[in-house]
Amino acid sequence: MTKPYDAVIIGAGHNGLVCAFYLARAGLKVRIVEARDVVGGAAVTEEFAPGFRNSVASYTVSLLQPKVIADMRLADHGYRVIERPISNFLPQEDGRYLKLGGGLERTRSEFRKFSDHDAEVLPAYYDALENVAELLRDLALKVPPNVGEGLRTLIDGLTQGRRFAGLSLEQQRDVLDLFTKSASAMLGSWFESEAVKAAFGFDAVVGNYASPDTPGSAYVLLHHVFGEVNGKKGAWGHSVGGMGNITRIMAKVCEAAGVEISLESPVAKVLVNGDKAVGVKLVSGEEIAAARVVANVGPKLLYERMIDAADLPADFRRRIKGFKAGSGTFRMNVALSELPKFTCLPEPGEHHQSGIILAPTLDYMDRAFLDAKAHGWSKAPIVEMLIPSTVDDSLAPAGAHVASLFCQQFAPELPDGRDWDDEEEAAADTIIDTVEHYAPGFRASIIASTRLSPKGLERKFGLIGGDIMHGNMTLDQLWAARPVLGNGGYRGPVKGLYMCGAGTHPGGGVTGAPGHNAASVILRDRGLFAPRWR
Repeated sequence: MTKPYDAVIIGAGHNGLVCAFYLARAGLKVRIVEARDVVGGAAVTEEFAPGFRNSVASYTVSLLQPKVIADMRLADHGYRVIERPISNFLPQEDGRYLKLGGGLERTRSEFRKFSDHDAEVLPAYYDALENVAELLRDLALKVPPNVGEGLRTLIDGLTQGRRFAGLSLEQQRDVLDLFTKSASAMLGSWFESEAVKAAFGFDAVVGNYASPDTPGSAYVLLHHVFGEVNGKKGAWGHSVGGMGNITRIMAKVCEAAGVEISLESPVAKVLVNGDKAVGVKLVSGEEIAAARVVANVGPKLLYERMIDAADLPADFRRRIKGFKAGSGTFRMNVALSELPKFTCLPEPGEHHQSGIILAPTLDYMDRAFLDAKAHGWSKAPIVEMLIPSTVDDSLAPAGAHVASLFCQQFAPELPDGRDWDDEEEAAADTIIDTVEHYAPGFRASIIASTRLSPKGLERKFGLIGGDIMHGNMTLDQLWAARPVLGNGGYRGPVKGLYMCGAGTHPGGGVTGAPGHNAASVILRDRGLFAPRWR
């Protein structure tokens, strides 16, 4: 074994890097072991054709915590986010389109093309959403109360529940709606236009293998709106240099703080001695001793593939087996000779710099999910296109572009025993056909492309079932119950084992919050509760 470290972290994704930074800053000796040959996890930028670069998996910025950005001084090292001029653009089947964002009055003007009623109620809807989003922002950097810790559980629960208790009755009803209702039911209580409901409802199916009619899907919508960009709440933007630039900078900051990062070092198993985690064994055979093991991988990968079943309590094993993972995501990058020409708005414009949503109604999204359950994917899937080269010319040659195609409702496991390795090309063709339907000539403009099915995402990034969230964002898998009630405070069921990934509170997205919070728990357990953590 190597000389013991204070902590060994499995996975150099952004949460692992954030956790390592805070631990190293407090004086701990930290080593990160990463299976791939590059840091970043799912937040990486790669060249996929000569002169064409793009983010490979995660692709846009909003949820990264301002405190993490400030503490790691990311901006001093080149972190820069360009805001979208408008948030989303939705072509409609009847030749019309809807633009969302660019200010309240501008959005209301867009809504009036579809419904005067929806334009009138929009300010109240935004207020209701923002009140609940502010609640989530307040909880994001707090450690959930860990059931089973007696008085501490009670105190933490009361402290974190105080914000909810201070809401008005109307606001508490909004919280209940957003945490329990389907996106369709919640949005239907506010709006009448199908286009308007789709504009908001798309967020409910991002990384969520479910219909917008599924109870609880309204929360997934909410999860995607509690972020901010450059101090603007709810905004989204593009990281200059792609998402990999963020994690590259984080790695640089970590190394300056003394963190050791070992690439091409996949973990075979977590080493447990008695009832305590004491290190990890790499696939190469190297054993790394550590006072604590911190896992920045999903709960299914950690507990079902990296730890001997005999080292886990029987009830915990059973509950992890039932932990739901699989987001139904299919991810493509395409190199383009020209910008897509949408039938409803063919000329270049701000819509090319926004999120382009090809899913005109909630019924369309529901059919896509039902088709995926029955056949593996829909003939008309949900596609979000971003063209970051419109604001970042470092990603493509002059005059050309790169586009991200982030596609939903592709079965994590295909029915009838079919294999994604055999079906991936056909699914990718269906995605291109869907874009072609709204932007004729798109297929002819493609110079090169990449594709990652749910199986491909699992193979490349260790995302079980292709789950970009490390586990479903359902009410039974949130807050103190993420991943399992009684282990929702970043501590595993084995002493010395911690979790710092998206399979813990507050969940998926490039937030840095799980890494931040896990580090605070580790330092508290070690007695290094420095003033900055109070």
